[in-house]
Amino acid sequence: MTEIKPYSNSTKGKKDQVAEMFDNIAPRYDFLNHFLSFGIDKIWRRKAIRLLMKHSPSIILDVATGTGDFAIESLKTGAQKVIGVDISEEMLAVGRIKIKALGVDHRIILQSGDSEALEFADNMFDAVTIAFGVRNFENLSKGIDELFRVMKPGAIICVLEFSKPKHFPVKQAYTFYSFYILPFLGRLFSKDKSAYRYLPESVEQFPDGEEFLKVLKQSGFTQTRDYRQTFGVATIYTGIK
Repeated sequence: MTEIKPYSNSTKGKKDQVAEMFDNIAPRYDFLNHFLSFGIDKIWRRKAIRLLMKHSPSIILDVATGTGDFAIESLKTGAQKVIGVDISEEMLAVGRIKIKALGVDHRIILQSGDSEALEFADNMFDAVTIAFGVRNFENLSKGIDELFRVMKPGAIICVLEFSKPKHFPVKQAYTFYSFYILPFLGRLFSKDKSAYRYLPESVEQFPDGEEFLKVLKQSGFTQTRDYRQTFGVATIYTGIK
């Protein structure tokens, strides 16, 4: 299977290209994220956080944190500390401004980090979260193994990711929107013609549903479950270490 990357004419690896892409769209990312999803992404995040609340995590790692939306939302679990990591410095810069404005910079720390080589000790976190970032991993299995390593025994992983609707007419409508409308609007507002073409292509290739649950199980997670959202447009995945 051909690896999907943001910039087909670049010689950089996927990881470097993803970092470059998010650096490019960082100033408009939050607006586009909510606008292009009609604000439904906020509902998906809230549902994911409700699943986390049952586990009362004290310290959370938010991987591919971007501008920190999921990290901010995760404070509703009562967590004392949330560490967000991302490979895009520009996205982190936007996120730091947000958390400072909200007055939660004493509970949320955003820092540069590679999901496949985390600079944290084994068995450190009560929960790991990822929203719309796992499909950007250069090596999916390696990344999930690394998340498993830094989680405490009994900790929960919660992944929110786009998925592929399977039934008519949602499947057809979603495909048309994703491959024609979304790239046009994304290019219009973000000025990066590749970023919102890469989005549907990466979703199309991502092993969603049962296939992703298999990846979690192979890394050692148990009690894996998937919760399909909005007719299968997105899915919340959970598992326990």
